[in-house]
Amino acid sequence: MKYVFSVSLLFLATLTWGQSLMLTDFNQQRLKKQQTAMLVLGAWAVGNVGSGLALRGKSEGVDRYFHEMNMGWGAINLAIAGLGYWSSMKAAPGSFDLAATISEQHKIQKILLFNTGLDVGYILGGAYLIEKSKNTADNPERLKGFGRSIILQGSFLFAFDLATYLLHAKHNKNIPKLLEGLSFTGDSVGLHLTF
Repeated sequence: MKYVFSVSLLFLATLTWGQSLMLTDFNQQRLKKQQTAMLVLGAWAVGNVGSGLALRGKSEGVDRYFHEMNMGWGAINLAIAGLGYWSSMKAAPGSFDLAATISEQHKIQKILLFNTGLDVGYILGGAYLIEKSKNTADNPERLKGFGRSIILQGSFLFAFDLATYLLHAKHNKNIPKLLEGLSFTGDSVGLHLTF
């Protein structure tokens, strides 16, 4: 009886360890996707800050304001990319249990979809500024330059957020593997093993 109990405990430990490895691998992949996305956003941001600094002084009127706004967006995006990269680097892939793993996966997707909606708002806001520049005597060049920049930034962010969402959504196909063998009956949870 002592041996049966020991073998049973060993078997249960092996199953738990296997599940833990699957969760760790799933979370590692999710975090790697986030890191890659933040590197892309950071590169875009550095490009905007660098080109804005280089071209602002050589430009006038609409173009000068366009480059100024690109620098501002670049600085904000660089801060977001840096914080996002840092948080994904400090997260321990093995520290997430099943519920936290699924929650984090869906949370990042919700954030990206929300951001995609904001990006459409940025594009529309930029178009509004350009339109308003046609009907005002109060620095129309600034409105037009800012509007063009906001449309550019919103368009990039729309494509970026949507592509990142689709990459994370593709990762959802691995969730059923994490749930294999689990059954829920309303008042209990069970593990079903098939040999």
